[in-house]
Amino acid sequence: MLKRTPLILILAIIFIIFNLFSFTGCSNRQEILITLTNTSDKATTEYVYVGGSVNNPGFYPLKSSDSIQSLLNVAGGIDSNSAEHQIELIINNSDDTAQKININRAEAWLLQALPGVGETRANAIIEYRISNGGFKNTNEMLKVDGIGENTFDNIRSLITVDD
Repeated sequence: MLKRTPLILILAIIFIIFNLFSFTGCSNRQEILITLTNTSDKATTEYVYVGGSVNNPGFYPLKSSDSIQSLLNVAGGIDSNSAEHQIELIINNSDDTAQKININRAEAWLLQALPGVGETRANAIIEYRISNGGFKNTNEMLKVDGIGENTFDNIRSLITVDD
């Protein structure tokens, strides 16, 4: 059973989503998908996956003060090239056993799902692993051109070098 605070947060997010789309003039054809994966009573850091018609889909830390608009902003805003706007939000508890992205095997499109990793950084990751025979540990990401402490801190729990 969810704690009262996360349940209130989830209900607030749902309410904000419907209001956001009402005020922006989005049609009824648009789909909003919210998936909850945390069913424990543990107080842990939660992450939200922001995907769909956004410019920089990925996992981002979820704070109680976040609004849908702030989540869309951190994901680079709504992709203006999309004919239909579909926003996907998946709220995930960091204690959940989730599949991590193997930085020694992932293709560029998958690396781009990491927060703060766009096409240029994804290609730099691939170039680094080719040039150096792969990553021996995740800390080597700091040696990749364009990956700094902040980006690494945001993706550290989402990556692995395991087979």
